[in-house]
Amino acid sequence: MQKKYLMTPGPTSVPSEVLLAQARPMVHHRTPDFNKVVRDCVEGLKYVFQTEQSDVLIFAASGTGGMESAVVNCFSAGDKVLVSYNGKFGQRMEQIAKVYGLDTTVLEYGWQQVVDPADIAGFLKENPDTKGVIVTQSETSSGVLNDVEAVGRIVKDYPECVLIVDSITGIGAVDCKTDEWGLDVVMTGSQKGLMLPPGLAAVTVSPKAWKAYERSTLPKYYFDWKKYKKNLEQDTTPFTPAVSLMIGLAEAIKLMREEGIENIIARHARLAEACRKGCEALGLELFAPAEGRGNAVTPVWVPEGIDGKKLVSTMKNKHGVTIAGGQDDYAGRIFRVGHLGYFGDFDIIITLAALEMTLFELGYAFEPGTGIKAAEHVLLGK
Repeated sequence: MQKKYLMTPGPTSVPSEVLLAQARPMVHHRTPDFNKVVRDCVEGLKYVFQTEQSDVLIFAASGTGGMESAVVNCFSAGDKVLVSYNGKFGQRMEQIAKVYGLDTTVLEYGWQQVVDPADIAGFLKENPDTKGVIVTQSETSSGVLNDVEAVGRIVKDYPECVLIVDSITGIGAVDCKTDEWGLDVVMTGSQKGLMLPPGLAAVTVSPKAWKAYERSTLPKYYFDWKKYKKNLEQDTTPFTPAVSLMIGLAEAIKLMREEGIENIIARHARLAEACRKGCEALGLELFAPAEGRGNAVTPVWVPEGIDGKKLVSTMKNKHGVTIAGGQDDYAGRIFRVGHLGYFGDFDIIITLAALEMTLFELGYAFEPGTGIKAAEHVLLGK
């Protein structure tokens, strides 16, 4: 028998309380019982997104569905938008924008670079008719954290320009103050910091974003925000919801409220630092730059002479610890350790132990126990 550990940046581990909640007998979604579930989910998500001014909409969809909803509800064909990205999922926003015929300008950064808010400010100064700025807060593919607070300060001076933030691996792992930072649309997926299986997307919509909605002429049906807002005002949904996932979400948010959002973010910062210090102690090089490292995922360069794909498969198949490999040009060149959502100290220790054993077996030279020791120093507050 082999005990298994899921240490990827999504899907992530699910607490037993949430799994058990999802296993309850099915309820009909047009009943007072489910109305309460919807109400609890919406109120709880407002707490997690740190918003009182924005509406929160919930879709039975992946995070990509949330992305697409932002585009079709905020813009019209030919609208000028700016997409800034430094990884695979920021690029996905560019692809969605182009599919819908938007006049898309791209600020493309390397996967090891942080988006520079000054570049966005410069673009908006030269193009004040821009209708939207799209940026990823926590880039899953690269582990880079972008300063959306600074971007929010810039975009707020343009009354017809909405700021759309992909925080799919940010929410619940790093601070994201939707109202305070002036973020008009923020999205996440259930399989990340919300500690659920995949299948739900949540999107915030500010008053400024609702004005953009009124101008938008792009086609929309399933993702039409107004349908969801109208139904949520009655604690229901316009279409058949993912009932069990919603029940699980209500339970997950209960756990998050008990811990407190500030404590959750502090826990993630601590676990991320322990993972980073453990890897560095083994002589491994971190992928994301020091000035922009998120708390959701730690990408690490595969050391020279080691087969990166074999490293990932050995950890999974021999030691029971599943991590993620690199994507696109970085496949086989980096590995990624996820630590957002339902994670604690010993998840990091176990992962580093499996990493050390795998590296040893693959012929990498280091002093066994070095990474674990460095991580423990962080976790013990030394």
